[in-house]
Amino acid sequence: MGGTAGALKGNTGQLLIIVRFIILKVIDWTLGLRVKDEQEGEGLDITQHGEQVYE
Repeated sequence: MGGTAGALKGNTGQLLIIVRFIILKVIDWTLGLRVKDEQEGEGLDITQHGEQVYE
């Protein structure tokens, strides 16, 4: 497709991009890649680490 050789012709870089995408999607569906908006608004130091940087 598009004039670029695929994985069967020795271009494994294209295959690695697809594998990385699939791994990230699985992680996003199970654990999530981002914190919730409420946690981000409150501050990640407090919600994730239980610490307050500035008083």
